[in-house]
Amino acid sequence: MVDSTWGTGEPPRDVLGPVADGQAFDDHHPPRADLIADCVHCGFCLPTCPTYVLWGAEADSPRGRIYLMNEGVNGEPLSGSMVEHFDKCLGCMSCVTACPSGVKYDRLIEDTRAQVERRYARDRGDALLRRAIFAVFPYPRRLRLLRGPLMAYQKSGLQKLVSRSGLLERLGPTLATLESLAPRLRKVPPPPRRVAARGTRRAVVGMLTGCVQGAFFPEVNSATVRILAAEGCDVVIPSGQGCCGALSVHNGRREEAVGFARRLIETFEHTGMDYFVVNAAGCGSSLKEYGELLADDPVYARRAAAFAAKVRDLAELLDELGPVAPRHPLPITVAYHDACHLAHAQGVRAQPRALLRGIPELKLREIADPELCCGSAGIWNVLNPVPAAELGDRKARNVVATGAELLVTANPGCMMQVAAALRRQGAGMAMAHTAQVLDASIRGPVAAGELLARWGDA
Repeated sequence: MVDSTWGTGEPPRDVLGPVADGQAFDDHHPPRADLIADCVHCGFCLPTCPTYVLWGAEADSPRGRIYLMNEGVNGEPLSGSMVEHFDKCLGCMSCVTACPSGVKYDRLIEDTRAQVERRYARDRGDALLRRAIFAVFPYPRRLRLLRGPLMAYQKSGLQKLVSRSGLLERLGPTLATLESLAPRLRKVPPPPRRVAARGTRRAVVGMLTGCVQGAFFPEVNSATVRILAAEGCDVVIPSGQGCCGALSVHNGRREEAVGFARRLIETFEHTGMDYFVVNAAGCGSSLKEYGELLADDPVYARRAAAFAAKVRDLAELLDELGPVAPRHPLPITVAYHDACHLAHAQGVRAQPRALLRGIPELKLREIADPELCCGSAGIWNVLNPVPAAELGDRKARNVVATGAELLVTANPGCMMQVAAALRRQGAGMAMAHTAQVLDASIRGPVAAGELLARWGDA
């Protein structure tokens, strides 16, 4: 059984910390007993669960967590050890893909985490870290304020000096992880509010610029706009759009997520869009579930369901429309990494591969153990830096083993996590979002050269 203190050197903790009424869950969307009963404890989920693969502990497997949920539903108090096992779940949803019984673990863990956040008093350090994360990460403007100091830190040479000194590792793994995840920033002008389709207009598309994507990977958004326009889409990007709420809902902060969702719906519902395109996997999975998130809201329930029906991942939409823009050859070897919330939560696997294979001279290679998460999982790698690094290193080794020149994925968290792991292993490999590869093929040879710049180069 894994030490419940996560390798801190402290003795294991299993101390009950019940809420005032002695019940684990209240009546506001507890994990549903009928969904819990769908689990037959067959074990097909075990080899696909990152935490079970790391530690081999039953309570840190999907079926083990479902057992704990059942204990809570049947009257057991919400203990500290119970919460730790729920917290350790990455929410990668690989178990949902693997389950032959169709257990809706995604719904169960989301409802459970909302109960935990409302009813469990975390220790001071954990509570402060979470508060700090959610005071910054879901707010695009606040994230953009970090760009200037971070660019100065990177360009001054201070980053390399600090890295060589090992200072951050001595100060704590969380701080070291945050520093290692920061991508090399470039100045990219923001996209205009509306971009006209090239040639015959095939659709009007609203586009999410995102929080982390917009602040740290603006070049991905620029590539996305160019592709959509080239494929005959008018692209609408209203000013003032905020967070979609994905980070909040995945971490049990449901009311916060509801507020973000309402504002985003209001921002886009009068744009006349046919589709709403997303280029970040975690955001897309939550946006497609707006109908469920706001199902109890008499004002927004129908509007949320209508909005969710228009949501498409970029690769999903491009595959649905079919390509019209000519592709230029890209003579490179590519390894494609399935972002968990794209492959498992949204079921989008074939479309990005088909788009990549449609590029002349591009060779596509598969990565071993694709079902195992890279360890990013939203903010999981920040809250749990040591096991996240283990998962990242495992993924990086499998990526390097492909012999590919370029790693391609569709989520900013994955890009940062795997890039940090590749650097730890001294592996020089270029990385790109699917949008950037497609954009390079459409734009031609000059753009293609940009893809092979090593990660972190200016």
